[in-house]
Amino acid sequence: MTYLLKDILRQPQELRAALDYLCGDGRLALDKAADAIRKARHVYLTGLGSSWHAGVNAQSLFHRGGSPVYAQDAAELLHFSGLPARSVLIVISRSGRSAEIVKLITKAREADAIVVGVTNSMESPLAQSAQVALVIPTVLDHGISVNTYSTLALAAGALACVAMGSFDLSLIAALRRAIDETVAALATWRELVVGAHWLAPRSNYYFLARSSSLGSCQEARLLWEEAVKSPATALGMGNFRHGPQEVVAQGTRFGVWIDGQQMREPDLAVVRDLRRLGASVMLIGQDLSMRGGDLVFQLPRIPPEWQFLIDIIPAQLAAERLAQLTGVDCDCFRICPYIIEDESGLLPPVVSPPTSQ
Repeated sequence: MTYLLKDILRQPQELRAALDYLCGDGRLALDKAADAIRKARHVYLTGLGSSWHAGVNAQSLFHRGGSPVYAQDAAELLHFSGLPARSVLIVISRSGRSAEIVKLITKAREADAIVVGVTNSMESPLAQSAQVALVIPTVLDHGISVNTYSTLALAAGALACVAMGSFDLSLIAALRRAIDETVAALATWRELVVGAHWLAPRSNYYFLARSSSLGSCQEARLLWEEAVKSPATALGMGNFRHGPQEVVAQGTRFGVWIDGQQMREPDLAVVRDLRRLGASVMLIGQDLSMRGGDLVFQLPRIPPEWQFLIDIIPAQLAAERLAQLTGVDCDCFRICPYIIEDESGLLPPVVSPPTSQ
């Protein structure tokens, strides 16, 4: 069993622990951060890599609640944006010490902005320097971000809901129930990926989603790049329908997330047309027909706006399986360090040999 698969299978346990923390020891920090957000005129949501995708999920909750935030990745926010005084930056980072994150903390301090840090590392510069820190106690993944991604997405989503007054007992109970039911679903999903013809090495993969699953869609693309070492594309369903559909050809693979409530029939119509055009489709969502796609993952019942909490797990399983089929080691990075601590190049500097005297 790969380390990646081991990390995927312990995800419900880590999600339970993170939710317990947010409802218990972490609730004071959660309330303090939410209070700062409510008082701020300008709120930014930022991160990089998987942490950025966790922020995309949280952004959808803010926007659905009528409380828009500025969402910009940390590198762009650091180098190309001014920060108004007394704005709030929700900075999401697994390690809390990526190069851009560390520099952004300094920029925020100079702009008299408040930093709300959401991280998995208590010892990180982010946790130590943020005015409010949510440090989610998650056992770190072996390599590719799995549990650190989903627990940070949970924390950022909880922060959005607390800020809007909707993180109530009924929502918490619904999330607990969905996490518990995911344990049983995992066994079924593992069986599905073993013989799935949708998983085909060296195929072209596109991922499509809307709203709360857009972060999952982007995270799936990153999983293909990190685990399978293969390019992939992620788009919003609306954007895909305005031109990119020209790429559809016989054998093209699509992963499609169906929202639990909105735009279901229009998006399922797209799926039917993709299959008529010769594409092969993986479907992820609630209340789906098992005949609606070539590989269908049925999700446990969960509030539609929170579907992102568990709808990435089938894609994680699929990526791990495809890496095996492709003959790729999904547990090692070939080029990328575990943490990016500088902003220059991809490879270590070349050291010239000493010249002879």
